[in-house]
Amino acid sequence: MNHAVSFEPQFQSEEAAYAFVENRLWPDGPVCPHCGNKEKIGKLNGKATRIGLYKCYVCLKQFTVKIGTIFEDSHLPLRLWLQAIYHVCASKKGVSSNQLHRTLGITLKSAWFMSHRIREAMRNGNLSPFGGNGGTVESDETFLWNDPEKPVKRGYAHKNKILSLVDRESGEARSMVIDDVTAKTIVPILKENIAREARVMTDDAGQYRFLGEEFADHGTVAHSLGEYISLADPSIHTNTVEGFFSIFKRGMKGVYQHCAKKHMHRYLAEFDFRYSNRVAKGIDDSDRAKKLLDGVVGKRLTYETTH
Repeated sequence: MNHAVSFEPQFQSEEAAYAFVENRLWPDGPVCPHCGNKEKIGKLNGKATRIGLYKCYVCLKQFTVKIGTIFEDSHLPLRLWLQAIYHVCASKKGVSSNQLHRTLGITLKSAWFMSHRIREAMRNGNLSPFGGNGGTVESDETFLWNDPEKPVKRGYAHKNKILSLVDRESGEARSMVIDDVTAKTIVPILKENIAREARVMTDDAGQYRFLGEEFADHGTVAHSLGEYISLADPSIHTNTVEGFFSIFKRGMKGVYQHCAKKHMHRYLAEFDFRYSNRVAKGIDDSDRAKKLLDGVVGKRLTYETTH
């Protein structure tokens, strides 16, 4: 964190951290996570009472703002969670668990688990199609490390395969791990994630050959011939999604260095989130961290499910 941000109260005081999260998640006042009651709720303020503890007088259960979120059952102070969220959101290529372990003064195991919970909060679950109103969407695949389930052979069949879409108009990215790069696998994904009225831009790979039948327009660049921008129409290219891949790979290879296939969807969500909420769109580091808090509800992970 820079000097100005590091001294904000939510990073220094546990009371301020709870108030900060409550204001973000409960803008209209506390809500009981057990029964949904918003009216008959009281704050408990005894000397031995935990910070941020409320009681619902409908279901008679106690709760804090951490219940039902990625913070639930965590013994780490909430202010450290907010510091970690800021670090992850502010670092273009990510922050390793080792770095969080050293910076926050927590165990490496806690830092690793915290990182995965934060990535889970970055998965927004938005499935609205890209390219609405005739917008342009770029699609491409990339390969990263070996898939341990497949024998090593020549080519890329044994690599982990990733498909990414970038909506030029909204500036958002959406990525997923795929089993193969055949038309049978990729075309249904594109049909599900891209509006039919969209212009779709791809390279000249065979799996994209018949996309013109599925969307309003399909532009291709002949990467196999060394073409990266169409001379006939400069709007036909996949340079935007290639730029996204360059950030993703620098982070994965330079910062994280290794990722099990079962966790890769969360790392993709992390890079999608930062890219879709970048400075070029008028979203600074603090705004990005606040936006991540909107995604912490209902995303609880246990150590057993991530390990």
